[in-house]
Amino acid sequence: MSLVVVGSMAFDAIETPFGKSDRIIGGAGTYIAWCASNFTPVKQISVVGGDFPESELAALTARGVDLEGVQIKKDEKTFFWSGRYHLDMNSRDTLETQLNVLENFVPVVPDSFQDCEFLMLGNLVPSVQSSVIKQLKNRPKLIVMDTMNFWMEIMMDDLLHTISLVDVLMVNDSEARQLSGEYSLVKAAKKIIAMGPKYLIIKKGEHGALLFHGDQVFFAPALPLEEVFDPTGAGDTFAGGFIGHIVRTKDISFENMKTAIIVGSAMASYCVEKFGTERLREISKADISDRIAEFVDLVNFDIKLVVE
Repeated sequence: MSLVVVGSMAFDAIETPFGKSDRIIGGAGTYIAWCASNFTPVKQISVVGGDFPESELAALTARGVDLEGVQIKKDEKTFFWSGRYHLDMNSRDTLETQLNVLENFVPVVPDSFQDCEFLMLGNLVPSVQSSVIKQLKNRPKLIVMDTMNFWMEIMMDDLLHTISLVDVLMVNDSEARQLSGEYSLVKAAKKIIAMGPKYLIIKKGEHGALLFHGDQVFFAPALPLEEVFDPTGAGDTFAGGFIGHIVRTKDISFENMKTAIIVGSAMASYCVEKFGTERLREISKADISDRIAEFVDLVNFDIKLVVE
C-alpha cells in the first residue's frame, strides 16, 4: 500500500484582502504530503535548496513521510512564489516567481519507491511528471495528476502526452474549458476523457467539485465557511485528501472516488482557514471526522416527490 507523491516544496509569500504572510512553507508536494499523511504513509519526490529548513523536513518525517526521493541542492535556493489574491479569493495575481532548484529538476525514483501502488503527480512541468511514470518498473494501480493553465499555454504537446498516461486528471473549471475548448463542463469532460484519463475531477473552488467517469457524474459541494484566509494550497490539499482516502481503502471504484472527493473537500476546507500549512499541522483525526460529518449533513436530505 505504497503512495508516491511528486510535487514542489517551496516558499510562498501571500497577500489577501484579510492578511499578509512573510515567507512561509508551501508547494504542491508539501500540501499533499501534510494532508495525505493523515491517512497513509507517503513517499515524497521533490527538490529543495540549502535554504529549506531542516525542521520542516523533520516535521514531515515525523508524520510518516519518507524523504529519500527529495533532492537537497545545498548550494542553490528553493522555489519561491509570491502572489496577491483579489476580494473574491478565487482570482490572484502572481507578483514574483523564482524557479531556482525547480528550473533544472530531474526527479529520480529511489529503488525503495519501486513498490509504488498509487502515484500522485502534483502540479509540475508535464515532462517531469511523465518521467516519474516512466521510471517505475511496474504501473501503479492508480495514477492521479494535477496540472494548471500555465502548461496549457506554453507546452501543450508535453501536457497532452502526460495526460494520456494517467488514470485521473484534476483541473479547475477554467482549465477544463481551456484544455477542451468547450464552455459546457459536460462537453469539456467528454473531450478530456477522450485524451486518455478514465476519470476527470473538475475543481470549482468555493462551489465544490465534479467527478466524471464515462456517463457517470457526481457533484460535491464545498462547505460554506465564515472566514477564508488563504486559498493557496486548497487544490493540493484536496488532492492529498482524495488520494489519501483511496490508498487507505485500496478501492479505486467510482463509488469510492465519490467519498474521496468529500474527504478531499473536507481537508481543503481546513487548509484555507490559516496561511500556508499552519492549519493542516493542527488538525487531529477527530477534527477530520467531524468536518466530514459536516459535509454529510450538508448534502443529506429526504424528499418526497409528488407528481400530479
